[in-house]
Amino acid sequence: MNMITFMFTLSLTLSAALTMLNFWLAQTNPDSEKLSPYECGFDPLGSARLPFSVRFFLVAILFLLFDLEIALLLPLPWATQLQSPTTTLTWASTIILLLTLGLVYEWMQGGLEWAE
Repeated sequence: MNMITFMFTLSLTLSAALTMLNFWLAQTNPDSEKLSPYECGFDPLGSARLPFSVRFFLVAILFLLFDLEIALLLPLPWATQLQSPTTTLTWASTIILLLTLGLVYEWMQGGLEWAE
């Protein structure tokens, strides 16, 4: 119990000391460029509140979906060394077939088109 109390006290003291050191070393008076909403060096040309196209979000979601599904295939080289590699390859082929069918469906529906 003493070791747990000691570690808790040590971590609390260390975090407080590092926080105080951060406040002491941090720059507290930034210049006007740092306080501007855009740090690129010139004034913005137009409104920053223009809406994004819904098509952009759909393509992003499709990318994430296919990217995460492909991540399921990453352990495949190690899975082929199991006792039944035929079953593993069958499941991998099924996943690839489903991904291909999903891609063809989205392509046919026009989900990958930027302009209509």
